[in-house]
Amino acid sequence: MAGGSWLCRDDMDRQRMLDMEQRITPVRSAAMGVLALALIACGPWLGWWTLAPLALAALGFGLAHPFTERAARPEYALFAAWAGSEVAIAVAVGLSGGPRNATMAWFAIPVVTLSSRFSLRGVVAGVSLALTFLIAVALATAAHAVADDPTLLIAPAALIVAVAMLSTALMRSDVEHRSEAVIDPLTGMLNRNALQSRATELAQQSALSGEPIGLILADLDHFKQVNDSLGHATGDAVLKDVSYVLRKQLRAFDLAYRLGGEEFLVLLPGADADQTLSLAEELREAVSASSVAGGVDVTLSLGVSASGRGEAFDYAVVFAEADAALYEAKRLGRDRVCGGELLPVAG
Repeated sequence: MAGGSWLCRDDMDRQRMLDMEQRITPVRSAAMGVLALALIACGPWLGWWTLAPLALAALGFGLAHPFTERAARPEYALFAAWAGSEVAIAVAVGLSGGPRNATMAWFAIPVVTLSSRFSLRGVVAGVSLALTFLIAVALATAAHAVADDPTLLIAPAALIVAVAMLSTALMRSDVEHRSEAVIDPLTGMLNRNALQSRATELAQQSALSGEPIGLILADLDHFKQVNDSLGHATGDAVLKDVSYVLRKQLRAFDLAYRLGGEEFLVLLPGADADQTLSLAEELREAVSASSVAGGVDVTLSLGVSASGRGEAFDYAVVFAEADAALYEAKRLGRDRVCGGELLPVAG
C-alpha cells in the first residue's frame, strides 16, 4: 500500500475515498446534467458557449478515472479533476457575467463532495481554491460592481465556507458510524459486513466491464498454538502485524478483509487467475519473512480463484473455489498457495 498523503491520512482512508468515488460518479453525472440543462435554458441570456467549460469538466473526470485504478496514490488524480471542475465553473461564471449573475453560487457545488473523499487538509485546500477562483472571477469581470456592493462577493464566499463546514461535519459523523459497522476494531481491516456490499458492487461492475475479479483466501497456520502458548494478547498483536504486512503488499484499489479469527480475504479488481496467484505468493513470502509481534514466526496458507475475463463475477462460486484451494494448501503441509486448476505453489 502507498501509505498516507496530505489528501488521505492512511490506506484505509484511501479505500474509503475510492469507494465513495464510485458512489459519487453517477450522482455527479446527473448534477452536471442539471447544470447543462440550466445553461441551455439560460442560453438566450447568458450565451450558449457557457456549456463548453462544463463539457471540459466532465472530460477531466473521465480522464482521471483510469489513474484511480492504476495509481498508487489515486487521490491526486481525483483532486486534480475536482480542481478542474472549479476551473470550469469559474470560466462559465465569468462568461455569464460574474458576480452580477446568480451563477456565482455554483462555486459551492463541487465543495459538497470534498469531505466525502479527502482529509481535512484536502477540504481546506479545496475551499481555498474555490474562494480564490471566486474572487478572481469577481474582480476580473466586475470589480467596480463588487466595490459598490461587496455582498456580491461576500454572500457566495460565505456559502462556500458554510457548505464545506456542514458537509464535513455530516461526513465525519457518517464515517464514524459506518466504520463501527464495517471496520474490524482489532486490525483496522474491513469486515464481513463491508465484504457483502462490495462483492455485490463488483458483480455489477464486472457484468458491464467484463474485467476479471481475483479472490484470495488466507489463513494463519497453527494460530491456535500461538494463543495457547503465548497468550491471547500476543495473538492479537500477531493479527494486527500480519494485517499490516498484507496491506503493504496490495495496490491502492485492492480490498483486504478480516473474516474472523485468523482468516483473511482479499478482492483484486481486474486481476485474472495468474495475477491473483502471483500476488498470493507475494503475500505468503512477505508474511513468512516478517518477524511479527516481537519475534513470533508465522506462515500463511492461501487459496486463490478468479472470475474469467468477459464473465460476470459470481462471488459465491469464486469464494467456494478459493476455499477449496485453501483446504488443499492446508492438506499439503501449509505455508503454500493453491488455486483452482493451477498446480500448488510450495512455500
